[in-house]
Formats: sequence, structure tokens, C-alpha cells
Amino acid sequence: MPNCSFCDSPVMKGTGLIFVKKDGTIYNFCSSKCKKGALGLGREGRRQKWTPAARKFQEMEAVKKTGQKPAKAEAKNA
Repeated sequence: MPNCSFCDSPVMKGTGLIFVKKDGTIYNFCSSKCKKGALGLGREGRRQKWTPAARKFQEMEAVKKTGQKPAKAEAKNA
């Protein structure tokens, strides 16, 4: 299962959009919102707050600054 080239969320088989450039580069998009953001507006997915890629990028930046991994929420045993 490929990931979206913009927001890094998984693209389920049979859904999404595939864009192929003339040089053979393939872009997978989960929605038209991601396609417009990447190709039409020239944005980077890791810079948009609503994308999972942005959350990963922010965590990596925090690790670089502090040198420690962020604490994960403990799973509740219910």
C-alpha cells in the first residue's frame, strides 16, 4: 500500500489519484485536496498542520532540540 506523496497517509488500493510526470516520477495522492496542495499550489506536506507528515516532522524537530524522545501516552487497560 503506497503512502500519499503529500500528507504521508496510506492510500488504500482502488482509491486515490496517481500522477505521473513526463520524467517518469510517480506521485500517489489520497485526495484531490492533497493533489491541489502539492501540484497546484506548490506546498510541502510537512509544513501543513493538518497532515500526519507535519506531526512526524514536528516530533523530529523537538527531538533535535531537546535530545529526548517525546513521552507517549500510556495505554489504558479497560
